[in-house]
Amino acid sequence: MLEEHHGEKIEFKIRPLLFTTLIISGCSMIYELIIGSLGSYLLGNSVVQFSLTIGIYLFAMGVGSYGSKFIHQHLFDYFASLEVIVGLLGSFSSIILFLCYIYTDIYSIVMYGLTFGIGFFVGLEIPLLVRIIEQHDKVLKDELANLFAFDYIGGLLGSLAFPLLLLPQFGYITVAFITGILNILAASVIVFKYDAHLKWKKSLKTVIVASLIVIVSFIFFGNRLTNFLEGGLYEDQVIFSKQTLYQKIVVTKHKDDLRVFLDGNTQFSSIDEKRYHEALVHIPVGLTGQPKKVLLLGAGDGLAARELLKYSSIEKITLVDLDEEMVELCRTNPEISKLNEQSLDNPKVELVYEDAFTFLEKNKEQYQVVIADLPDPNNESLNKLYTTSFYRLVNRSLTEEGIMVTQSNSPLFTGNAFWCINKTLKEEFPYVVPYHLYVPSFGDWGYNLASKTKIEPAKIKLDQLDLSYLNEQTLPVLFSFAEDEKKDLAKLEINTLFKPKLFEYYDSDTSKL
Repeated sequence: MLEEHHGEKIEFKIRPLLFTTLIISGCSMIYELIIGSLGSYLLGNSVVQFSLTIGIYLFAMGVGSYGSKFIHQHLFDYFASLEVIVGLLGSFSSIILFLCYIYTDIYSIVMYGLTFGIGFFVGLEIPLLVRIIEQHDKVLKDELANLFAFDYIGGLLGSLAFPLLLLPQFGYITVAFITGILNILAASVIVFKYDAHLKWKKSLKTVIVASLIVIVSFIFFGNRLTNFLEGGLYEDQVIFSKQTLYQKIVVTKHKDDLRVFLDGNTQFSSIDEKRYHEALVHIPVGLTGQPKKVLLLGAGDGLAARELLKYSSIEKITLVDLDEEMVELCRTNPEISKLNEQSLDNPKVELVYEDAFTFLEKNKEQYQVVIADLPDPNNESLNKLYTTSFYRLVNRSLTEEGIMVTQSNSPLFTGNAFWCINKTLKEEFPYVVPYHLYVPSFGDWGYNLASKTKIEPAKIKLDQLDLSYLNEQTLPVLFSFAEDEKKDLAKLEINTLFKPKLFEYYDSDTSKL
């Protein structure tokens, strides 16, 4: 439409505003996801972190929306200024949160404050856009429909781009800076397309250019910043770090101690991993005689496969892991592949890149041994791998004489979680036997055996294997539990898909550590 400005007729174009709406909505969604996922990564309990982040963010947007009614003039100037403010806050959100986690005890306060701050300024944006359109376009109904359509589409694009493209490719810090640049560019659209409506034109242009220079400079040093901050998160030198589609992989090294971390949790330490993997593998195999087919769920590091390959009777090991990049790292990295003795390249090992639950749903084969070497149930997606539904699928994939084992966390430090797994297994298997041992990197660590036939630990045979920890003398100790490692099963609930109690027990147990 045409409007008069200083006596001249000029055309007011709505499309740049709609394009700006698309950008800022996508950026807003990405900031929300960054804060929520970082809270889950650093503090655990993704349900709580995302719930609080979303709740505070929406509340802050409501407060911002209400506050917009007190802005009566210079609407374009305020809108462009908001984009710069949100862009700067969002750009530095990841760095601020990492620094607070490493060096202070106020991470939660800062996280919620940052969430509220960004949400408040984002909440100001749409009401201001509506008033701008109202002042300059008579066909308000149609343009409002377009405005909200672009707002929702932007949110969808941001929610898809963050987990599928941006985070795996760039990591938290660089993603925040890239998103911040998009916000600043949105401000640039306002300044250069609607300069005739601006009162603070020169100041805004200066601020935009300065902000872009600052953010681009930080992007240039993004890798160095990431390495510096990760150095604060881990005690030893970080020699490898990558965010995959599913998790953050970090490898550290100090002298002879090589460690792999997944989402901040220790996967293994080269110093004592043989204790963990010998107990995980040789106990169930020692109860089954001469197994031919074994199913490994998880275990992408190849260390459990290394132990299984010590048995000449085993003809096929099917290793199912969701994260192909994790398996490839452990297959090709010289130090890790030396540790797993190139087990992932062994022709007996079949690699399947799939979710363990999905694999079992489709599986038609049966195995003499099923080994579940899965991550701790510290979020709802991992919780499903410890449910009655999951164990029912495992049961279906076992032969009548077969046996399964699952790592089950610590009976001492996460006792409710450990015994919840034990009780859940008993819903699907007639025979369940727990055992544990001391692994210095983890502390007292436990496992649960389950089978359709009676389990008799006294009959375990190690077949004169060349082992570092297990022997005939240590075996009986593994099946003995001290009083402070026991729980009253009657007071614990089973873990199901529809009622994830294990997740609650794990979170409650770890919060006391």
